[in-house]
Amino acid sequence: MLYNISMNESLKEIIKLVPEQPGCYLYYDKDGEIIYVGKAKNLKRRVYSYFHKQHDSVKTSVLVSQIDKLEYIITDSEVEALILESHLIKKHKPKYNILLKDDKKYPYFLITDEDFPRIQIVRKKNLNPDKGRFYGPYTDVGAMYATLDFLKRLFPLKQCKTPKFSNRPCLYYHIGKCLAPCQGKVTPEEYQKLIRQVELFLSGKQSELLKQIQAQMQKYAEEEQFEKAAKMRDSYLDLQKTLERQKVVYENTKLNEDILAVLYEDGILAIVIMMIREGRLIDKKDFTYFADNIDKTEYFETFFRDYYTGLKLEYPDKIISKDLEEIGDKELYQDWLKIISGKKITINYGKGRGKYGELYELALKNARNLLDNARIKKMSQIRDDFNEVGSYLAEKLHLKNFPNRMECYDISHIQGTNTVASMVVFQNGLPKKSAYRKFKIRSTEGKPDDFLSMKEALTRRLARLGTKNWEKPDLIIIDGGKGQLSSVMQIVEELGIKDIDFISLAKREEEVFLPHKSKSILLPRDSNALYLIQRIRDEAHRFAITFHRDLRSKAIRKES
Repeated sequence: MLYNISMNESLKEIIKLVPEQPGCYLYYDKDGEIIYVGKAKNLKRRVYSYFHKQHDSVKTSVLVSQIDKLEYIITDSEVEALILESHLIKKHKPKYNILLKDDKKYPYFLITDEDFPRIQIVRKKNLNPDKGRFYGPYTDVGAMYATLDFLKRLFPLKQCKTPKFSNRPCLYYHIGKCLAPCQGKVTPEEYQKLIRQVELFLSGKQSELLKQIQAQMQKYAEEEQFEKAAKMRDSYLDLQKTLERQKVVYENTKLNEDILAVLYEDGILAIVIMMIREGRLIDKKDFTYFADNIDKTEYFETFFRDYYTGLKLEYPDKIISKDLEEIGDKELYQDWLKIISGKKITINYGKGRGKYGELYELALKNARNLLDNARIKKMSQIRDDFNEVGSYLAEKLHLKNFPNRMECYDISHIQGTNTVASMVVFQNGLPKKSAYRKFKIRSTEGKPDDFLSMKEALTRRLARLGTKNWEKPDLIIIDGGKGQLSSVMQIVEELGIKDIDFISLAKREEEVFLPHKSKSILLPRDSNALYLIQRIRDEAHRFAITFHRDLRSKAIRKES
C-alpha cells in the first residue's frame, strides 16, 4: 500500500505514521522530485535514523537537508523490498542513489525469435525480450567476436534475415556455413537441435555439448550418412580444442560458480567476475568505474544487484566473494537470488586456504591487474592531453604559470612522533619519482602540529630554490582547506616568493582553494584536471605514510 503524505504536514508528524514493517521509502525535495529511494526491514527505524542521528557522510547530510516529503510502500518481506527498491531506482533514477555509469554499452548474444533463429551481437540498449533469448553481458568485445566466428563455423545457422535468392541457396550454403532453411534444406526440428546446442555452449555446458555431438556423429555413421558424420567429427574436434585451452580449475566436477573481487583505489573501482562452469574457467568479466570519494561497499552492492538482475547467461550455483561479507545479509541475498534466478544459489565469503579462498585470491589478482591498467590508461590519457589539461587548470584556477611542474606536500605522524613530510613531483602530468623528497620534521617532535610541520617542510624546500636538483615548481598543491593554505601563504610572503602558484585541495568535497579567496572552486567531478590533482595529492599521502612507517619500524627495532 502506498501512503501519500501531504506536503503541508511537518516531517516530524509524517515519521510518526511510518510503520515498523518491511518496505521501501521515497524521499522528495521541495520541487516534488524523488531524490532518494531506500529499502528497510523496519521502515520506522530506518526512516527515524535519517532525522535523529549524526551522519559522517556528507552526501547523507545534504540529502536529509533537502527532504521535503516522504512516501513509503509496505511489503510482505525484506526480500520483496529489495526487489521493489531496484525497480524504483531504475524507474525514477534519484540523484542521491548510486547509479552506475559507464562509457561502455556491454554487448550480448541474441538468438532471434524466428522460425529459424539467427545469432547476433546486440548492445544493452536493444535488450527487448520479444526479440529472442539473450546471453551476456560480455566485457571483452574482441573475444566475443572470436566466439561468434567459432560458433558460425561450428554450427551452420541461418546467416541472412531475408533470403538472397528466391529459388536457390546462397553462397553460405555451398561453403557449409548455413543449412539453407529458406530453401527447405533442413526441417524445423533439426534446426532447433542446432539452436539448443548453441545455447548449451553459451551457457557454459560444453561438456554436455560434446556428448551430444559425439552421439550425433555415431548416429550418422550408423545410418551411413558419412558426410554429415564427418562434419560432426570436425565440430567435435574444434570444440575439444577450445575446451583444452580453457583452464581446468577442478577436474571431474560440476562446479558452477562466479568468483567476484573488488578493489577501489585512486578514484577507480575495479570489479572482476570469474565464471567457472563444469569445473572450467570459461570467462572473465571486467568492469571499471571512475568515481571519487565513494563508499566501496555501497557501490559494490549496487553493482551486484544490477549485474545479477540483468544477467542473461545461466546463473551459477554458488557466488564467492569476501566483499559480499561487507554487504552482509547473506540470507536476504540468497532469497533474492532464488527469486530472480528460479533456483537456489548459495553465497560463500571465500575465506581460509581451501579451494574457495584460492579462487577468490585468483580473482583478486585479476582485479589488481585491471585497476593498474585503468590507472595507467587514465594517466596516459592525461599525458597525451596535458596541454589541454594544463591550460584548463591555468584558466579555472587563475594561475600565473602553466603548471608543467607540480609539487604536493603531506604530513604523517602518530601523536607527534616520527613526524615526516613528503614532497612529490609531477612533470607534464606524470610522476617524476627521481625528484621526490622526504623530510624528517624536527620542530614538532612529541607534539602534533600539522601547520608547524608543513611550515618547516616548505621553508626548507623553498630555501633550496635555484640549487642543483631542486627545480622551481610552477604550482604547489597543499592537502587541506582554506586554513592550511592560509598558514602556508604566511611562509611564502615571509620568504618574498611571488612567481609560484599555490592552491589547496580539501578532500571532503574536493574543493580547490586559492590564496586570499574565501570562495572555493569546484572542478567537474569527471574532469581529467580534477583527477590529476587528486592523484598528486593521493601520491603525496602514500609517500608520506610509507616514509613514516619505515622510520617507525626502525625505531621499534632499535628499542628491541
